[in-house]
Amino acid sequence: MVQQVTEGVSVTVETFYQPVQSNPVSSEFLFAYRITIENLSAVPVKLLRRHWHIVDSNGSYREVEGDGVVGQQPIIAPGENYQYTSAANLRSEIGKMFGSYQMENIHSKKLITVSIPEFQLIAPFKLN
Repeated sequence: MVQQVTEGVSVTVETFYQPVQSNPVSSEFLFAYRITIENLSAVPVKLLRRHWHIVDSNGSYREVEGDGVVGQQPIIAPGENYQYTSAANLRSEIGKMFGSYQMENIHSKKLITVSIPEFQLIAPFKLN
């Protein structure tokens, strides 16, 4: 599990290899990740956009951008958190992801960029 705080917003990431949905023979590896976003600031924030960098150990790199997360643009009140689970397909058994969220201070309408800490995606059989 990794965590990072940016501008009063904490982002924590947990990862889970999905062996049933993976097919190592075909170089298909599915990893789920659970993100918890906690608002440690004194004002509500709205998650507007996400921007991901996804890297496989075979050298492939891709970026994913879009509105919200899992079809939502949640407003997170001070002291509250929002949690969601998503997944990423890799072409190798080791990779990493990192990125950022664009959020808006609901009161001032100021946009803030909240970092998503880099996290490793490693199939358990590679750890032996």
